[in-house]
Amino acid sequence: MRHLLCWLIFIPMAVAADWKIDHATIAGPNLENLRSLLASVGATTEYGGPHSSGLTEMAITAFADGSYLELIAWRDLRAPHAGQSWAKFMDQQAGPCAWAIQAPDIGAETGRLKAAGISVTETVRGGRVRPDGVKLEWETAGIGPGDRGSLFPFLIHDFTPRDRRVYPSGKPTTQEYFGISLVVIGVRDLNAAVAQYRRAFGLPVPEKQLDGQFGATLARFTGTPVVLAEPLDAKNWLATRLDRFGDAPCAFVLAGWRPAPGSTRWFGQNVRWFDAPQFHGMRLGATVP
Repeated sequence: MRHLLCWLIFIPMAVAADWKIDHATIAGPNLENLRSLLASVGATTEYGGPHSSGLTEMAITAFADGSYLELIAWRDLRAPHAGQSWAKFMDQQAGPCAWAIQAPDIGAETGRLKAAGISVTETVRGGRVRPDGVKLEWETAGIGPGDRGSLFPFLIHDFTPRDRRVYPSGKPTTQEYFGISLVVIGVRDLNAAVAQYRRAFGLPVPEKQLDGQFGATLARFTGTPVVLAEPLDAKNWLATRLDRFGDAPCAFVLAGWRPAPGSTRWFGQNVRWFDAPQFHGMRLGATVP
């Protein structure tokens, strides 16, 4: 782990954001490869079963704060999957691809967003059956342009008890990390993305920071888990990723416990970056308390 390529950032446990992160999604063509990567940083996963489409399957890293990482991959790479959500992210081993927030009333929230001039998708029912036979059902709606959960989070509401979706074994799968703290979204135009977020959610002016090591100008909305990142260089890792996937998550920040030597300052945190050469254009790191 010598180069500074990372897609997860681990930070010490912090106060939860006003928005409740339901889960964040990591995509690749092969589920076992994704599970091995998470295991290498101490994030134990549990197999969650195939989705109702029959095309994808998932594993889960469940945290004590109720959030979780969803690892998603194709069940059969040879099967046709045109039009499937996050297809390009799975095909190209993108890693971070989406995130969701809980919505007690999706209809009310989508109505509010439409009134603010923000596009939303139709609400869609989904689900899967866990390996132990427990059936899970929910509904989701996308916000804004691009794939569901890209620039904006998508909304999710459970019809079956949410704990059954989050904790397949009735408890967190890992004690190494407390939860998901921040979602870092790569954007081509920081000012435009800030304006869209402020219009959609009535947010204040964000705090900004230039981070040469991360290769981006960052904007963090205080009180939310959102950090927007615009590349500093038209040819750096983030710019290349934006060319491939468009505006979308590029890193997730986990609330962690353990110190690590060597660091750089990142929004008031000491962060050490690690190499993940088997994943093109993704980032992995750890904070130093």
